[in-house]
Amino acid sequence: MDGHDMLLSPAGIEALRTALTRAGFTANGIAARLGPQATGGVARNDFRAALRATGDRDPLATLIRVFICEQTEPEAAVAAALAPLPLTDALDAGIVERHGDGLRMGLDLEPYGDDWWVLADVPASARPGRPLHSEHVLGIGGATQTMIGAAVRRPVDSALDLGTGSGVQALHLGTHARRVTATDLSRRALRFAATTAALNGQDWELLHGDLVAPVAGRRFDLVVSNPPFVVGPGTTTHVYRDSGRIGDAIGAELAAAAPGLLTEGGTMQYLANWVHVTGEDWGERVAGWFAGTGLDAWVIQREVADPMAYVNLWLTDVGEATDPQRMADWLDWFDAHKVEAIGFGIVSLRRSDRDDPVLRVEDLRQRVQPPMGDQIADWFDRQDWLRGRDTDGLLAARYRAADGLQLRQEATMGADGWGVDRQVLALPDGLRWTEEIDPLVLALVGGADGRLPLRDQLALLAVAHDVAVDELAEAAGPIVAHLVERGFIAPVQP
Repeated sequence: MDGHDMLLSPAGIEALRTALTRAGFTANGIAARLGPQATGGVARNDFRAALRATGDRDPLATLIRVFICEQTEPEAAVAAALAPLPLTDALDAGIVERHGDGLRMGLDLEPYGDDWWVLADVPASARPGRPLHSEHVLGIGGATQTMIGAAVRRPVDSALDLGTGSGVQALHLGTHARRVTATDLSRRALRFAATTAALNGQDWELLHGDLVAPVAGRRFDLVVSNPPFVVGPGTTTHVYRDSGRIGDAIGAELAAAAPGLLTEGGTMQYLANWVHVTGEDWGERVAGWFAGTGLDAWVIQREVADPMAYVNLWLTDVGEATDPQRMADWLDWFDAHKVEAIGFGIVSLRRSDRDDPVLRVEDLRQRVQPPMGDQIADWFDRQDWLRGRDTDGLLAARYRAADGLQLRQEATMGADGWGVDRQVLALPDGLRWTEEIDPLVLALVGGADGRLPLRDQLALLAVAHDVAVDELAEAAGPIVAHLVERGFIAPVQP
């Protein structure tokens, strides 16, 4: 997109970057100026310590007060802080706006990462009573951060961001993709994204249209999307939230589009909501999205909300929490469709061009070791290793238990002392899975020190437990595959 599609001219972008850099208005610069206590307060929307630390009104202090602490500051101080960007240009672009006898932020100009800035609309919480624009451009919220953390960050030639909004996902893609394409249904959002790209010295292909429509017939090595995934009757009031699709259809639509979007070995990842319908298995419902795609699929449910909490959350998000009719209509739709809960999670797909695609849909609510994208990439690597081996191949390999693997036991005191009721393996790192196991599996994992092939290890266990070695080997195949998939044990490379 050219300069006319940005909020500022190319010269204006250069001037704004100069102002922000000169003032030290970066995440690190702000943290150094405020100190840990005030920085922690800002994260909780408590600006008292930050305001005390910025009383001098130098350019950095003024920018912090305006764009971080949401204050109205004297025009002369704001003009000096934004120089060499002319104040008239900042006002015309909406970056600041007149308020009372001074100026306040008109847009959310957020320092991000080490030396990035992201432009978005001011959130509803900062402008109580002011309705959000129908094409409101969202800043860096919780879902945005979830997608950032979940994306696989391996080098690729081409990457696509579907529904780019402010452009923050594309910013990250620009660090490991040679070419970045981004789409959005909102032309307003594309202006923000173009400005974000230019301000940070990146160059993206920006295309207008609904989700995958602008890139029909093209393929990419990596596709990410934080789409308008909110579940409901299909009413559209805010494009960042509402897709216009009924229920959770957008998740299924993206799954259906994935095979045509990906290069061989390509990965697609997106956030989604899905409904939990009374009397149905939510996992089976979501698994149906991927039937016939031929893609490896891993769906991770991270949160579950009841309908009332869900509707409250999203009405508050756009400042509509005081509209009882809107809430009633939404809840009535959930009732009519027997929706008892709404799940939220991450969908990761890969085109492997194999006849036996892997499909896993599972609940993963525990805290995981960040970045989650590394854990997802490792999971696909483990699938590749497993897919290349039948039972004989699994038995021929040597395995080592995960570093720091823990055993947790529950026992009950009886007449003869402690009796173990339950034994659980626990991973202290990575995805932090736990797995209840029996004594035989415990012995297998305990002996996984990388020295013996599994076949020889099983021969020793068969003697110790008085079990036929052939029976043990037959049973061990799927158990070992599961333990490898979850990361409890890892194959030792020859």
